[in-house]
Amino acid sequence: MNDVVRTRLPLTGPLTIYTAADSKPLLMEPLTAGVTVALELAEVDEFDSAGLQLLLLAHREAQRLGGSLELVDPSPAVTELLELAGLTDFFTAAAAEGVAA
Repeated sequence: MNDVVRTRLPLTGPLTIYTAADSKPLLMEPLTAGVTVALELAEVDEFDSAGLQLLLLAHREAQRLGGSLELVDPSPAVTELLELAGLTDFFTAAAAEGVAA
C-alpha cells in the first residue's frame, strides 16, 4: 500500500526576483509533515536565481518536515538554470501523469 500523501501545485508565469515575495507563501503553504509536493513547472516562462532560491528553500523545508518536493515537467527556462547551477539531479523529478490533484 502506498501511504504517500501527494499534493499538486501548478505554477505559471515568471518565478523571478520580481515575483519572489508573492510566490513564497504559495510555495510554502502546502509543505506539511510527510507530504510530497509536486511542483508543475511547465508554464513557468521566466526563472532566475531568486526563483531557484525559492525552490531550494521549499526543498529544504519539505525535507525538514519529512516530506519531499518534486519538479514536474520543468519548462526550458527552469531546466536551463538548473543545468547552469549544476542542480539537475538535486531535485526529484516526477512524471506529470503520476501526480494526483
